[in-house]
Amino acid sequence: MKVLVAGGAGFIGSHLIDALLKENHTVVCIDNFFIGTKENIKHLKGNKNFIFYEQDLCDINKLKSIFEKEKIEYIFHLAANSDIQASAKNPVIEYNNTYTTTFNILECMRLYDVKKVFFASTSAVYGEKNGVDVAENNTTLEPISYYGASKLGSEAIINAYTYMNNYKTLIFRFPNVIGPRLTHGVIFDFIKKLENNNEKLQILGDGNQTKPYMYVYDLVDAIIKFKDKIEEGVTIYNIGVDTHTSVTKIADIICEKMNLKDVKYDYTGGKGGWKGDVPKFSYNLNKIHSAGWKAKYTSDEAVEETVKEELKKRGYK
Repeated sequence: MKVLVAGGAGFIGSHLIDALLKENHTVVCIDNFFIGTKENIKHLKGNKNFIFYEQDLCDINKLKSIFEKEKIEYIFHLAANSDIQASAKNPVIEYNNTYTTTFNILECMRLYDVKKVFFASTSAVYGEKNGVDVAENNTTLEPISYYGASKLGSEAIINAYTYMNNYKTLIFRFPNVIGPRLTHGVIFDFIKKLENNNEKLQILGDGNQTKPYMYVYDLVDAIIKFKDKIEEGVTIYNIGVDTHTSVTKIADIICEKMNLKDVKYDYTGGKGGWKGDVPKFSYNLNKIHSAGWKAKYTSDEAVEETVKEELKKRGYK
């Protein structure tokens, strides 16, 4: 099968491509390197089943030419701005990279008769629920970040295109995903700060912000497992882990792995780290567990593995 991975040079997208190639699919990757990196896909150079286009998905005419040429059968849409703090300062980032990319892909699917799509959505569509378990169909959707709003808008337009064109659509709403090739986020920020000053670490908020952190290999495993198990219409799953990790715990793990003792934590105060941050989040995962999937890594284990990978990359033993 020939598939398109939009945002395939990104952290999650590049891991998904690896898994799809192992299943002997031909993978067309489109990325403009806004978030993704050439480093993430350099190991794929020379692979006869990997086709790469350095292209902005906001340019629908160039996107149409790719659809015309490649005869794509399945879309995996992971193109988005995943750096929520960046778009807090410039909301246009989300309109272009998260919402417009979705609309353009859906329109090309309509024009070129592609019927299957996976969309990477997010827990941010639920908004701030103060740690109450949120389920797919019985929870209000009230995003508080531009990122969450653009993902929810994308879900809405996906629903309309799916109904009007008889698509088979799979949507995963996932939490913070971490692992090898991660380029931003709290783990990345803490390590950089500690490299600059190993005696004091500034932590945004009160350190009690607590969220589920999911290992990227678990997420990719679920995408691969469910990608062909969808019927006509939209199927939505919360996906994640049923454990949680606090920001202070992340700092503790990093300090331990860097062999740093007596680091003073400097909390900025407040329940959230920054405007648009959801300080506590918890999923109801009954639906996906009942469908036969469960994460292998706990939240703490995902953090520990990610820290070890990042430190190894930076030359730590």
